[in-house]
Amino acid sequence: MLAALVERGIRADAVYGASAGAMNGAAYAGRPDAAGVEHLDAIWRGISSDDVFPRGRLATPWRFFQQREAVHPNDGLRRIVESGLAFERLEDAAVHLEVVATSLEDGRVQWFDSGEAVPRILASAALPALLPPVTIDGERFIDGGVVDNVPLRRAIDQGAQRVFVLLCGPLRFRPPPYARPVEAIMTAFFIAIHAGFARELTQLPPGVEVIVISVDGHPGSGYDDFSGTGSLISTGRTNALAVLDAWEASKAPKAPKAGTAGRTSSLALGG
Repeated sequence: MLAALVERGIRADAVYGASAGAMNGAAYAGRPDAAGVEHLDAIWRGISSDDVFPRGRLATPWRFFQQREAVHPNDGLRRIVESGLAFERLEDAAVHLEVVATSLEDGRVQWFDSGEAVPRILASAALPALLPPVTIDGERFIDGGVVDNVPLRRAIDQGAQRVFVLLCGPLRFRPPPYARPVEAIMTAFFIAIHAGFARELTQLPPGVEVIVISVDGHPGSGYDDFSGTGSLISTGRTNALAVLDAWEASKAPKAPKAGTAGRTSSLALGG
């Protein structure tokens, strides 16, 4: 999706990311050009399950029942995040960048736009139970998608007049059949996330334009299956080009160049 935007000459004035969207958004904000997006593409295509969710001496199902904060460490994810960054602190990104995390102290939404980048991105992508919380300034945080998986409202509140929303999944969530209690919990979680975003789309303030780009499905048999990465990337680019074709054909004005008229165009990247 980012590749399609860059190809069409659309450059954001600000980026807001949650979870995986924080990772992708940070990579784009550091190098918002074709070379930067190609580098990000190569990183994702080269990732295997063991790179993110390494297998230990115990089978993964048994780890869910152990007394521990998370099933997997975040060492592998840290290396991936570091390989995609072109800056060390959030405020040093070429494009204004904000990532969201969830406080484990009181459940509040925490937006980061300054400070050391890697731990704040890791906090935004700390999937509950799967990856450990991240401590920042003495406070522990988990995945930002828990409280704001599609940060559309944040972009609007910060003054965005046009927001390109990039979703890692389908726009409308169709719950799959489940056979285990844990699957029922995850299904309920995703239903809540999609319902919240659907409500936001019906409550847009006047004068705000929102362009939503999504993928049609989610290849792979589980959270640790990366075999469908190439298919997701290809589908995302195809869908993005189709959406942009329709948007441009509707005679909407072209996206302004970065730096003009404040934060006019923003990216909201969901997890």
